[in-house]
Amino acid sequence: MDWYDFFLYGIVAGLLFNELFFPDVSPAVGTLAAWATFGVGFLFRPLGGIVFGHFGDRLGRKKMLVLTMLIMGLASTLIGVLPTHAQAGLWAPFLLVVLRAAQGFAVGGEWGGAALMAVENAPAKWRSLYSSGVQVGASVGLLLATMITKVMSGSLSDEAFRSWGWRVPFLVSAVIVVIGLVVRAKVEESEVFTSEVAGLAKDDKPRMPLIAAIRSNPKGFFAIIGLRLVELFTFYGVTNFALSYGTAEFGLNRDNLLNINLAVGGLAIVTIPAFAYLADRYSRRSVYVWGAVLGVAGSVPFFWALESGSMVLIIVCAVLLVNGAHDMAVAVQQSLFTEMFGPEYRYSGAGVGYQLASVVGGGFTPFVLSSLVLWAGGGWYLVAGYFTLGCLISLVVALRMGGGRTEAHSETRPEAVRSTV
Repeated sequence: MDWYDFFLYGIVAGLLFNELFFPDVSPAVGTLAAWATFGVGFLFRPLGGIVFGHFGDRLGRKKMLVLTMLIMGLASTLIGVLPTHAQAGLWAPFLLVVLRAAQGFAVGGEWGGAALMAVENAPAKWRSLYSSGVQVGASVGLLLATMITKVMSGSLSDEAFRSWGWRVPFLVSAVIVVIGLVVRAKVEESEVFTSEVAGLAKDDKPRMPLIAAIRSNPKGFFAIIGLRLVELFTFYGVTNFALSYGTAEFGLNRDNLLNINLAVGGLAIVTIPAFAYLADRYSRRSVYVWGAVLGVAGSVPFFWALESGSMVLIIVCAVLLVNGAHDMAVAVQQSLFTEMFGPEYRYSGAGVGYQLASVVGGGFTPFVLSSLVLWAGGGWYLVAGYFTLGCLISLVVALRMGGGRTEAHSETRPEAVRSTV
């Protein structure tokens, strides 16, 4: 439910926010401004990771997940009633940035809590498979956000969609958050937290879980950033940037590109748990390495495909990058990243490391790519090079991980997994 709200912003921002909130500048600069507001959400994700991680390590995972859901749902619903630049002048983009920051703050605490609830309740042998549901949820969120945007775009005139139709998906957040809260209210607290952390004496709990996590495994933060680049570049490059770039530079049909988002989001529901099963059965490292290899191999062909205008080629390359490279990476991240840190500070350790990577490689990826397009006079060669470089970094880091069948299956102390990074 949280990812529905977060991805919805990126989809609509790529299509309309340059015109609605930044109309007094050129289309190219307006697009950059729209992507900058998209990136603001990512700047606030580490702050959310720090705050919710701190209290999640001390008070429990479940309470934080209820709170993140409330903040995200409220922010997204308010975007749906936000006045545009034509109605409120400079207040409109200012309020848009504030609400996007609130979204980022909420989702910053979301991943760590959700990943821990899944990993800490899973059988040791199948932690990647069980926790892959966290990322399947992200794919379902993308699917829902794309589907409702496509329905509104396809059923209304272009004028009506630009006037009020784009608001409807955000207003739906009010209904979705109620469903999410009902689900979360019924979920029991993490087994590991209840048995290993909640019962600790006050003096035995780290006063600052984040500091304790950094001291226990400082290399883990850098490893997480490097590993996540292939996932972040491929996902946001295909599902957000390509939507804007393909329609603006090559005149591709908006609905056709939205259909690609639907296709990769739907396929990921199958591919993510499948890759997670292989990771548990054989090796997390091998799955991650192959994902990075596919990212490197698919970067240039994807932009060739966009330039050619062939929807068949675009779909094939999008599936290669998202359902191959991206899904292989995210299938094992929950188990791999959380097991880098002990249970009494892993919400902070894994969550903040994950969100720092989102700032570096996620939120400003569309902005950076749009800037490279401007620099190249509309060409995509620099963009493809940037894609390839990010995937290569992930490949190098993945190759340096330990290669056993169950790299970190022993319970959860950082000493058990330090050698993996």
